[in-house]
Amino acid sequence: MYNLKEWWRLTIGTEPDENWDGKVLCAESDAQLTRMTNITQGFLACYTFTLVTQGWLTMNYNGNIIKIKKDDLYFYSPGLSVTILDSSPDYRSICLLVDEFTTLESPAMRDMVSIAFLPIVQLSTPVLTLSPENAAMVEGRLREMINYQNSTNVYKDKLLRMLYAVFLVDLQNVQESGIVNRRFSPRVEEIFIGFNRLLQQHFVEHHDVGFYANELCVTNDYLSRIVKNVSGRTVIDYINQMLLIEASYLLRSTSLSISQISERLHFAEPASFTHFFSRHKGLSPREFRDAQ
Repeated sequence: MYNLKEWWRLTIGTEPDENWDGKVLCAESDAQLTRMTNITQGFLACYTFTLVTQGWLTMNYNGNIIKIKKDDLYFYSPGLSVTILDSSPDYRSICLLVDEFTTLESPAMRDMVSIAFLPIVQLSTPVLTLSPENAAMVEGRLREMINYQNSTNVYKDKLLRMLYAVFLVDLQNVQESGIVNRRFSPRVEEIFIGFNRLLQQHFVEHHDVGFYANELCVTNDYLSRIVKNVSGRTVIDYINQMLLIEASYLLRSTSLSISQISERLHFAEPASFTHFFSRHKGLSPREFRDAQ
């Protein structure tokens, strides 16, 4: 999957600032730039928050057509299939992109993600419609991040992480003021977030429910039920999606042979990998590579 520095090169077309650590990025966007993100959608290893400040945008989000408009806050998590379809000529937004491992690596950040991320996952579409007051507050926070990002402050990377944490707390406050109601207990949220964190770290080596259940000290059935109830998807759906995204990325961006990719992704043999990829993509690995 692409990291933020690779995303910058592909989408913006220039080299990112050599002093930027590539973990947090906040930037304004328009209709043309937003369409460019289709190049990396589904392959981007980051969480994205997009606040629409003007106009509207339509997209295919994981098989559903959704529309976002002024004062909507849209959330994207790594690995989901998204395609930008159309937008108004005057579309403008502010986007906050955060590396997925930066998001989940520290206990404090993990706790904040658990309270800000899960209520959005529970929505049929990952969009919050904010009041004008809350939209102005979120926009102010994001513009503060842009100002630090464009500054010469030697601590700006650390400051951006801190402001991201503040942003998540602000988002929690918006949700608890009536935008979204919590539906799950803290224990369920803890297990679901824990599963997502483990998945990012171990999906290449471990393709079975049992590994993740054992790491979380729960039964296979209990983990499966929690993931299904919270997200509407199965544990195997999550694992297969991550494997498919990584396989597509390796086929698209490296010269590794199909046998080498199969081995890297811990399939028993190349034939098993080919069958898996063909069943989910509708193309064999070789056909997919040749089509790029």
